[in-house]
Amino acid sequence: MSMRPPGHRTARGRQATAAALTIGAAALLAVTACTSPGSTATAPSPSATSARSAPPALSTQDAGPIVPDHSTLKWHSCSGQLAQQGVPDCTTLSVPLNYADPRGRHISLALDMVPATAPPSQQQGIMLVNPGGPGASGLPWAPALAQGLSPGVARDYDIVGFDPRGVGSSVPALTCDPGFFSGPRPNYVPAGAAAEQVLIDRAKTYANDCERSFGWLLPYMTTQDVARDMDSIRAAFGVAKINYYAFSWGTYLGQVYGTLFPGRVRRMVLDSTVDPAGVWYTDNIDQDYAFQARINAFYAWTANYDGTYHLGSTAAQVRAAYYRARDQLLTAPAGGIVGADELDDTFVVGGYLDEIWPGLAQALSSYLNSGQTAGLIAQYQAYGVQSVNEFAVYNAVQCTDVSWPRSWAYWSSDTELVYKAAPFYAWGNAWFNAACAFWPVPAPARPLQISGAGLPGILMLQGTLDAATPYAGAQDAHKLLPSARMVVVEGGGNHGQSLENPSNSCVQGYVNAYLATGTLPDAPGLVNATCPAVPDPTPGSGAAG
Repeated sequence: MSMRPPGHRTARGRQATAAALTIGAAALLAVTACTSPGSTATAPSPSATSARSAPPALSTQDAGPIVPDHSTLKWHSCSGQLAQQGVPDCTTLSVPLNYADPRGRHISLALDMVPATAPPSQQQGIMLVNPGGPGASGLPWAPALAQGLSPGVARDYDIVGFDPRGVGSSVPALTCDPGFFSGPRPNYVPAGAAAEQVLIDRAKTYANDCERSFGWLLPYMTTQDVARDMDSIRAAFGVAKINYYAFSWGTYLGQVYGTLFPGRVRRMVLDSTVDPAGVWYTDNIDQDYAFQARINAFYAWTANYDGTYHLGSTAAQVRAAYYRARDQLLTAPAGGIVGADELDDTFVVGGYLDEIWPGLAQALSSYLNSGQTAGLIAQYQAYGVQSVNEFAVYNAVQCTDVSWPRSWAYWSSDTELVYKAAPFYAWGNAWFNAACAFWPVPAPARPLQISGAGLPGILMLQGTLDAATPYAGAQDAHKLLPSARMVVVEGGGNHGQSLENPSNSCVQGYVNAYLATGTLPDAPGLVNATCPAVPDPTPGSGAAG
């Protein structure tokens, strides 16, 4: 399953942009009570003055400048959506396809930047941002981060978004089978061996299509390759160190970068962190159980508003309503578009973002109680439609980072076991990753061993109920990063705890303080500070379909 919502372009991406545009500086700086274990201290809330209080003078350990003044990048005006968002600067960077052969074939990365506005003596260098995926575009996140931080902090940084290799506006943009998600598709949950073989054959064909279309690129799509691309960006800016802000798979990218280039990290924010020991087969199984818990929370939430949605007054009744709708869509897809798989793909995004629960519940209610399909179709188009580019990059990265089981019988046995306890997306997630069982590129038997040695202080943010990057796995990552300090959002189920809509001012206080002065929470152990979760949505709130 993608480490970001499959429909991140409209769900997570739209949410971030909306949040950045609507959350005022006052809201970001008004900090609610957030406690460290055993204390009642409030989270630090930097003002423009405090942001100036720690000038970014170079230490004796720095090997060169932090603020770029000898960049080789040639910037030009952005166009399209980025221009509409007010992003002034765009460019491309040529990087080696294969870093072992730097004089060989090159590919290009698309970059954008919201430049620092503070005087050069007060600037804190470049800050790269990655939203996850793998496969999600980073370009929209430069303006989202610039507007989501407090103005007194954002002005200190050149905030740089980039499309990783193979993604979006980078060249080439990887695609394998443009029609793969044309639906309605075969039921994720196979009725028997013959039905399962149909889905196996789909996965094999997809892997073969990737090799036929982009066989020359696939061996060089690993997270380590992307980390080396990040270092190429650093070098092009002419700076000794980078700052980095990431979500989801981007947190694994940050861990890999820090392992390969520990001396080139200045500050790093990891929001919703991947367990590096489980990449990627085990991490996906862990997700199945966590997403079951999140859909159960959705069922319970919907039951609390039975007077609005009329889907049942208990979680069990709402669950039964969901599967009644799924069975109907299996035989009669809504509008000929939304079948059972498409329904699952849409509602799984609710496991990433509870902001969209009201729209999902209303669409399900309208379908079951009034026979109206427009709501389901709208929700699917907003959140469930898969990007063929993102899906291709997702597979290319994860299938090549580390070897997956090559026996489908092994996958099938595991999935059947998971399905008994976590039926919601067990099979959907298996098929989302199934091409890795047949991937044409050899991969290492074990993932890169992450090391936090030599890294500066890192800020980690984590919700205890996050489904895409479960809490236990994030703490496993924390143990490998001794310089990291984690802010835990108790009861937080969203995937991504910062730059949220509605904003969690407690979390934002820690983020702004860290990026302003390097301040980190100092309570001992693996929970270094806590913040309350934002309240659950209410009917009529949240994102519209």
